[in-house]
Amino acid sequence: MLSKFDDYPIHPTPDPLATPASSDKDVYERYWFNCYSTAGDMYLGIGTAHYPHLGLRDCGISIAIDGVQHAFHASCRAEGDPADQQVGPFRIEILEPMRSCRIVLEENETDFSCDLTFEGRTGNVEEPRHYWGGDIRRIMDTTRFTQLGRWSGWIQFDGRRIEFDPATTRGTKDRSWGIRPLDGGDRRGAPAPPARNSMFFLWAPLNFDDICVHYQLFEDSLGRPLSSVGALLPTYDTLEDLPGIEDPAARHMRSHEHRLQFEDGSRMAHTADMSFVAVDDGTLHEFHLEKIFTFRMKGIGYQHPERGHGAWKGDLAMARQVEVRVAEQLLVAGPHTGFGVGDTHAGMGTDEGEQVRQRGRVAVPVPATIVVHASDGEGLGGWLGGGGQGRQQHRGEGAGANHRGPLTTAKRPRVRSPDSPSAM
Repeated sequence: MLSKFDDYPIHPTPDPLATPASSDKDVYERYWFNCYSTAGDMYLGIGTAHYPHLGLRDCGISIAIDGVQHAFHASCRAEGDPADQQVGPFRIEILEPMRSCRIVLEENETDFSCDLTFEGRTGNVEEPRHYWGGDIRRIMDTTRFTQLGRWSGWIQFDGRRIEFDPATTRGTKDRSWGIRPLDGGDRRGAPAPPARNSMFFLWAPLNFDDICVHYQLFEDSLGRPLSSVGALLPTYDTLEDLPGIEDPAARHMRSHEHRLQFEDGSRMAHTADMSFVAVDDGTLHEFHLEKIFTFRMKGIGYQHPERGHGAWKGDLAMARQVEVRVAEQLLVAGPHTGFGVGDTHAGMGTDEGEQVRQRGRVAVPVPATIVVHASDGEGLGGWLGGGGQGRQQHRGEGAGANHRGPLTTAKRPRVRSPDSPSAM
């Protein structure tokens, strides 16, 4: 099938661009966004995808505010040009590739609508290709790039309208494609051993006023690293200031370390310490994150019992859900079973919630279901060793609240020189 992009000289194979490179039914093309206030009192998630071999598209929008999580779900038969990214009343428009896009949900029967614009504050970061699977078959083979930015526009639900000020509303764009497990899975054959089905995924883009951070780490069930990416990213006030698709001024990182602290008897993390080392000069950068509250990724389809990614619901189907959180217990209203309470952990697995962690007013989404606030305490010093001599501190407010809660002024990431006894 031809698409409008076949008119450009960009074909990597003799096939039309809309033809997937694999016949695996789990082939997908996905956009994922988060959006949060610098006050830390609101978190919004958006996801939409096209599954060419399944012949459908789906989308989800979910906002957590005032102790309640609201969600909109939709799916439809995929027809026409794959570049026309529309699911019923929902659509995504690429305004300037790799710079800005628009999310629109027209008025519909669910009383949920929005008109939002994402603009990049940073260049894009290409993550290493992600492979995961058994001995001979890869069930995940994906590429992703990430960009941090600001939001403007509005969202409306339950008769309530919220305006987003780009000066105080930050977020992340996550664009990925390839193969990943979708709704239903493959029930043929012998089940894989449990250890082979587990992995650790820590994905933490952080917005500060004058710098952004990207920290991403994949590990297998034995804690062995599969892939990682780290970067300190300069920020830009306007789209015209962005230096290009990728920023040559970005500082790249290596030697990722992490430690998570969990609630007693639970897989719910309440704090996280992370660090990495600059490739160019060996400085150690540390982050301490503390929980604010929980955002359920089921609100945008992740492991939802009825609205999972790639689930066929008919030529066009829409639904609303409301979840009230009381002391981390869920009271669900609506036509479905809700987002679920189930176990969660700081990686992909039993319940892919969005673990949001924040440093100051910074939000860090990590697939694991909590929102955290980061302070500038002792960080990793106690368990990395050393007394922090030669430490340099960057000051300024953290921006964005990957997810909610009243926050206080925070300092930027702590930096230690390679000559410090505490440096790795």
